[in-house]
Amino acid sequence: MQIIPAIDLIDGKCVRLTEGDYAQKKIYNEDPLEVAKAFEGIGLMRLHLVDLDGAKAGEVVNWKVLEKIANNTSLKIDFGGGIKKESTLKTVLDTGATYATIGSLAVKSRNIFEEWIERFGAAVFMLGADVFEEKIAIGGWLEKTDIDVYIFMQSYMNKGVKQMFCTDIQKDGKLQGPSIDLYKKIIEKFPDLQLIASGGVSNMQDLIDLRAIGCSAAIVGKAIYENRITLEELSAF
Repeated sequence: MQIIPAIDLIDGKCVRLTEGDYAQKKIYNEDPLEVAKAFEGIGLMRLHLVDLDGAKAGEVVNWKVLEKIANNTSLKIDFGGGIKKESTLKTVLDTGATYATIGSLAVKSRNIFEEWIERFGAAVFMLGADVFEEKIAIGGWLEKTDIDVYIFMQSYMNKGVKQMFCTDIQKDGKLQGPSIDLYKKIIEKFPDLQLIASGGVSNMQDLIDLRAIGCSAAIVGKAIYENRITLEELSAF
C-alpha cells in the first residue's frame, strides 16, 4: 500500500480543514514546497495536492504552487480543485501534475468528463468520491446528492477509470479513524479497483488496518501535521 501525503492549499499556504469547513481552517506551513520536499526526503513518491481556493471558485487558483513542487521534486502529483474546463485540465497536466483529480465535474457534467476520458485517456485521472452516508457529496462538500456511491463508482469503472479515492466527510480532519467498513464494502464489490482511502487516518494502526483490507493507497494529511504520525514512521512503513 502506497502512502500519499496531502497538501491542502488556501492562499498558497499549507492548511487543513475539519469536515470540509472553510471556517475551521488551520495553517500548518507557509511554504508547501518545503513540506513536499520533506515527504520526498523520506522516500514517498506521490503527493495529493488540493487547491481549496480552486474548489470554491470553480477554477484553479494555486497552480503556481503545483508548478513549483513539480519543478523542484520528483513526486508524482495528483492535483485537484477547480478543474472544470478542458483548458484548465491541459494547464494542470502541462504544469506538472501526473494525475488530474476530478470530483464534482464527474457528477454534474458527466458528458464533459466522459469526453475527457476518451480524449486524454482514463489513466491521467484520479476520481474522487466524497461520501456522506454512502451518497456522493460535491462542491468542496458543500452540496449533498442522492447518488449512490457504488453506482457512481461502477459507472466510471465501466469507462476505464481504475484509480479512485473515497473520502467519508464525517471522518475527514477529525483524526477518529478511517471508514474501514465502507472501504471493505467497496473492495468486495470492486476487487479490480485501485481504491485509495482518504480521511480520518489518525495513527499508524489505521494504515496497517487499511493495508490489511486491501486498499491500494492511503491519503494522509492532518495526522502528519498534528504529529500523530511521524515522517520516520511513514518511512519505515
